[in-house]
Amino acid sequence: MSGFDPERKPVGLTASAGYQVGVRRTFALSREQVWSVLTSAAGMQLWLGDVVPFDVQAGASFESRDGLRGTLRIVKPYEQIRMAWQRQHWNNPSTLQIRLIEGGANKTTVSFHQEKLQDPITRAEMKEHWDDTLSKLLELGRNMQ
Repeated sequence: MSGFDPERKPVGLTASAGYQVGVRRTFALSREQVWSVLTSAAGMQLWLGDVVPFDVQAGASFESRDGLRGTLRIVKPYEQIRMAWQRQHWNNPSTLQIRLIEGGANKTTVSFHQEKLQDPITRAEMKEHWDDTLSKLLELGRNMQ
């Protein structure tokens, strides 16, 4: 018996939002401190690429030098950012959501959740990308203290 089940849904495939991926990391910082890291010029470059810094507010659009573009849809300071996020070679935008989840005194979990990804290969690429991004944000947060 091979263990392969053709009836089984592939990892990350949803009924309505294509493929999705989520990664989390806990920071030894308050939500306010994590928000400052995320929305700093250096932090924005980690999750948006080489962009001209802008006010993080609903309706703001961005485009990086390498063609990443999007629009912030929901911004709840210290809690959540939800946006359209599209790489240059993608046919359609994905939805990226960043959440800051308070976990006690000076502990905040940062969650990146992305949906509307085209296929399992893109899902795997984005999982690696967001894992790397969170590691870099964590290091930036340590250095900004």
